[in-house]
Amino acid sequence: MNKKILVIFGCLMAIMIFSVQGYADEGGGYYKVSVTNITSGQTFTPVIVLNHKKGVRLFTPGSPASEALSKLAEAGMTDPLAMMMSNNPRVADIATSSGPLGPGETTSVMVERTGGFHYISLAAMMLPTNDGFIALNGAHVPRGHRSVMYMSPAYDAGSEDNDQSCDHIPGPFGCDGKGEGFNPADGEGYVHIHAGIHDYGDIAPDVYDWRNPVARVVIQRVNVDEDDD
Repeated sequence: MNKKILVIFGCLMAIMIFSVQGYADEGGGYYKVSVTNITSGQTFTPVIVLNHKKGVRLFTPGSPASEALSKLAEAGMTDPLAMMMSNNPRVADIATSSGPLGPGETTSVMVERTGGFHYISLAAMMLPTNDGFIALNGAHVPRGHRSVMYMSPAYDAGSEDNDQSCDHIPGPFGCDGKGEGFNPADGEGYVHIHAGIHDYGDIAPDVYDWRNPVARVVIQRVNVDEDDD
């Protein structure tokens, strides 16, 4: 075997070893997705998290939101989005956190790690808003045992007018808990970056307004025998 062949063989072996180290142990474990609310006044509803292949999107900025996403953004409902995504063969696992996430708090969600599914998406409603939400839309998972951090701005589903009226905002955070949730009435008609809380309606901007980003998301690989704390 001449030197040229040995060099080529060595390069091929290095590529194979790198590939094995990158993804060989991805089955049989989890991705731990930790979401931190970095606003001073907003509260997040339960966070839905998906592990999926490339090409799956919860929404497209500048295009209308699906009804399932609108229900999440207006009422904090995760079931319709989970149902829609569970029918997609490019989605491997779906999980949802429990309870609201207040300012400065962190919650962690575990989704199963499956070979070939290298992307994470998530979403949660922001309260008190009409149809504001946080999201990751196809974020790449880390390789090896490193973690990766993403920052989420506040998005507006464009499915409800931002009147800041407690009649149209559900939950007790900033309102009395008697407001309606999802309503099929139109808003701006497309998903866009949220304009924040302004000085009208029932929501006080000095308490509930924000500056982007609004959430910190850390994704890390976790083995089966590691404790989820």
